[in-house]
Parts: sequence; C-alpha cells; structure tokens
Amino acid sequence: MLTSKQRAYLRSLAMSEDTIIIIGKGGITENVVTQVRDALKARELVKGKVLENSLLSAREACEALAEECKAQQVQSIGSKFVLYKRNETDPKIELPKSKKK
Repeated sequence: MLTSKQRAYLRSLAMSEDTIIIIGKGGITENVVTQVRDALKARELVKGKVLENSLLSAREACEALAEECKAQQVQSIGSKFVLYKRNETDPKIELPKSKKK
C-alpha cells in the first residue's frame, strides 16, 4: 500500500509523463489490459485518459485496471488517471521510505 508521501511523489513524477493509455467507448478490453500490463512493466508509472464517449469514469477505469493488473491507484482527476506497479526484477522508481513510528 502506498503512503500519502509516496503517492504525492508519484503524482509529481506523473506530471511529466505522456498519456499513453486511452479508453474510448469500447471500455476496458483485453487489448487495453495487455497494453497497460506491458507499459507498467516497462515504466512502472502509467498515465491514462478516458474519452468523453466512454461509459466509464476515470475513477472506474482506474479501479478496474488496477485490479486487473494488480497495480496501485495513484490518482484520478477529471478524465485522467495514474497507475503504479513496482517492477520487482528491474525497479526504475525509488519511492520515499515511509517513516516507522
């Protein structure tokens, strides 16, 4: 589970990322899920957008894809969403450590 500090850090990284996942009226297809999985493996942080003609909201799409790809939801604002999944074999993003009390 991500801490609020880690989530904020990932949000700041996502600002410079390109939107590579587009969800249209077809919704979340097997092809979209495969695309997200591959992108998460390569980048760890993925930004997506839900088009106006989609039946899903950005939050619904984010939740569904996170569950399908076993990823973490970072944020969903308006029509955009961000997902994160750590690559266990070759991590690219170093998250801030959570402070233990």
